[in-house]
Amino acid sequence: MDYIIAFLVGGAICALVQILMDKTKLMPGRIMVMLVCSGVVLGAFGIYDKFVDFAGAGASVPLLGFGNVLWTGVKEAIHSDGLLGTFMGGFTASAVGISAALIFGYLASLIFKPKMKK
Repeated sequence: MDYIIAFLVGGAICALVQILMDKTKLMPGRIMVMLVCSGVVLGAFGIYDKFVDFAGAGASVPLLGFGNVLWTGVKEAIHSDGLLGTFMGGFTASAVGISAALIFGYLASLIFKPKMKK
């Protein structure tokens, strides 16, 4: 049942984003920033942890989850390092995910030989 809930919640998030892209004039980059910022805000209010407890990977994998990871890292770093933690907490918490995205993106570009659109 956990897989079904994760699939439905993740699919609903993706469907809502697709509707935003189709029905508004917002550029994809702005929508991505809105998702990350929404994850930060929901994490700051303590809502996102409950959402992840319910939906599992369906909530933690999309960009909303990345925003929540940034918020969690900043919050923990502020508690341990003070004001300096504001600047380094997000990098520390998200370093593995960002590194994996860069490495796998590079490997995919070597395998599939991407081309620019004309």
